[in-house]
Amino acid sequence: MNSRERVDAMLSGQAVDHLPNMPITMMFAADQIGAPYLTYATDYRVLASAQIKTAHQFGIDHVSVISDPAVEASDCGATVQYFPNQPPAIDETKALLGDKKVLNNIARLPGSFGPRMTNRLSGLSELRSQTLGSKYIEGWVEGPCAESADLRGINNLMLDFTDDPAFVRYLFEFVLEMELAFALAQLREGAEIIGIGDAAASLVGPRIYDKFVWSLENRLVDGIHAAGGRVRLHICGNTRRILNGMGRLGCDLVDLDYPAPLSEGRTQMGDQQVLLGNIDPVRVLRDGTPHTVYQAIGECHRQAGERYIVGAGCEVPRDTPHNNLLALAQYAQAH
Repeated sequence: MNSRERVDAMLSGQAVDHLPNMPITMMFAADQIGAPYLTYATDYRVLASAQIKTAHQFGIDHVSVISDPAVEASDCGATVQYFPNQPPAIDETKALLGDKKVLNNIARLPGSFGPRMTNRLSGLSELRSQTLGSKYIEGWVEGPCAESADLRGINNLMLDFTDDPAFVRYLFEFVLEMELAFALAQLREGAEIIGIGDAAASLVGPRIYDKFVWSLENRLVDGIHAAGGRVRLHICGNTRRILNGMGRLGCDLVDLDYPAPLSEGRTQMGDQQVLLGNIDPVRVLRDGTPHTVYQAIGECHRQAGERYIVGAGCEVPRDTPHNNLLALAQYAQAH
């Protein structure tokens, strides 16, 4: 059973030879080939090379085009700061939708994408041609709450939920249309699963999540499923208050960050939901030892049960000791 077959079997509810291993690597992957992160994030050939080398070297079962949350916003016209060896970042002091009326002026033809989104599509094609079915291929989009925060500014958006709910719904609809079109284009280029990163959703309580966010996430998930793709939901931060809603989305895979115990995720989401996570990427994965990492991921497995994929709560820090990351693969391969 190769990596692709292993992940596919786990997500299909079939027997696997051992647990899949799917940690998120971005800056760590770039460092493995000595590439400045700016090059990794903006040149699909560099990203593909780094992902493939990292997956082979550290027993990782997937390759991914995730690089930074500014991709879609950049192509919408947001002000993005670029750094030589750090992820691109949106300049919230110059939020594109600081003036709400600007949303009416963002021209985006259906199915048309700017340079950064196109680069991601090219990355998927490159990964497909290089892996030849040996690794599970993951695309990535921003979720409705996260992308709206990228365009409007996180503080503005949080106030808008109360001050201008009609605008929030209008903005969310725009984002949904863009992200679903982007996700479907990624499936056509070779992605088998689409990661939805909706970090800002962890900052809202269950009332706002249920009223504004859940239905948009659900429509995005359903749209990807209708096109034959699978979905990995990744909401950074403390999601304990919205775990039930996350479970009701019907995602094929749900990541939990370290503040949200896997035992609570299992209770809230049921026996059949595949869970991933959720060791602390810094205090456990980076700062621990291979032994403590192995023990910690074992406890995650115990809490999650057999419908489980090995991984950290969020991105693998770039300065993680190699033997610590290898401990994840060693645990997966032994169970």
